[in-house]
Amino acid sequence: MNHGDLSSWGRVLWPKHELHTIEGTAEPLPARPSMLAFGNGRSYGDSNLNPDGTLLLTRGIDRILGFDAATGVLDAEAGLLLSQVLDLCVPQGWFPAVTPGTQFVTLGGAIANDVHGKNHHRAGSFGHHVLGFELLRSDGSRRWCSPSENADWFAATIGGLGLTGLVTRVRLQLRRIANAGIESETIRFRSLEEFFALSEESAAGFEYTAAWVDCASGGARLGRGLFERGNHASPGVDPVLLRPPSAHTRRMPFTPPVSLVNGLTLKLFNAAYFHRQRGDRVAGVRHYRPWLYPLDALLEWNRLYGPRGFYQYQCVVPPAAASRHVRALLGAVAASGMGSFLAVLKQFGDRPSPGLLSFPCAGATLALDFPNRGARLEQLFERLDRIVLEAGGRLYPAKDGRMGATIFRAGYPRWQKFGAFVDPSFSSAFWRRVSEG
Repeated sequence: MNHGDLSSWGRVLWPKHELHTIEGTAEPLPARPSMLAFGNGRSYGDSNLNPDGTLLLTRGIDRILGFDAATGVLDAEAGLLLSQVLDLCVPQGWFPAVTPGTQFVTLGGAIANDVHGKNHHRAGSFGHHVLGFELLRSDGSRRWCSPSENADWFAATIGGLGLTGLVTRVRLQLRRIANAGIESETIRFRSLEEFFALSEESAAGFEYTAAWVDCASGGARLGRGLFERGNHASPGVDPVLLRPPSAHTRRMPFTPPVSLVNGLTLKLFNAAYFHRQRGDRVAGVRHYRPWLYPLDALLEWNRLYGPRGFYQYQCVVPPAAASRHVRALLGAVAASGMGSFLAVLKQFGDRPSPGLLSFPCAGATLALDFPNRGARLEQLFERLDRIVLEAGGRLYPAKDGRMGATIFRAGYPRWQKFGAFVDPSFSSAFWRRVSEG
């Protein structure tokens, strides 16, 4: 055991923790009153933090236990990174059926947050492709959980934020691909109406769809952006086009004294990014890595936001009035003068998520990053919360560092049912905030 300050990807909080490294899946959990698994630290807020408690560091359990190249079934320890899965499986013609916007997440973290990607309308969330996992409880018991065995524990743990115990081993179903390429098209749109039309038009023919939105502009420019859609490349693609990018060696080398994301840089970046391509439609073939994981090209990019860190606000609003509510959200952001570099808008399909606390549900989801500006930013968040509550939507716990109990309970009506599965020795800053009182 040792002690240390550890933060999440947002770098807002650096609370004290007792740190315990899990070195093997067979070892028992330490006898501690408050524990929580910590994978690669890619959750943005405080759902992976346990101030004054113990964090179980799981990167030490990252062995590949087996991979069947005929069926695409992978058995691995929960601390394995998705990037390691890709390195093993892509050359053999397989790919994760669902992947988030970074490859640097552990399999256990992907389960705990039931992560989603640009293909939710086709493939659902990560949990839909988990065949099973072992769950270790603080009382020493072990359960194999799957859709047919201990199915209630399976549903509680998928999207369960690591609160039901420690996931030690995972069995995952991958999907076939012909090569490492993505055949894609980027389309410039000038209104939210165009976005929703493109999204509807693309759903049947494209596996991956998502859009970057200029949220620094209001008025006639509100809701403009770039729509991306793509499919895994066909077998006949020129191999020259599929060369992998150079190794991930670029790194943000230091934390600047102030955030490099501010009103001036936001307006300049958003205007330049909207006009980055000459034509309104640009098509091509790219290696999957820069297309699916563009932010991974700069390691530790979260340092750009300075020593106070940043918050991400990701919500989903139901489809019935999605256009109206997304317009209200973007309008509030534009009016605040606190726009976002990384504003991503996409639509979820109507496939029910497998977890009791899974975030994805049918509708439009908007993700926004904001430098930590204290009370001024919280005022904007409260305005956004009111819009989400009015819409009957919800916020994403994996990205959250400040939502209150009211909006959490409204968005996750099964939270009390979930509470029965929480391990009595597992807790987090997030769970204490939204469940107590």
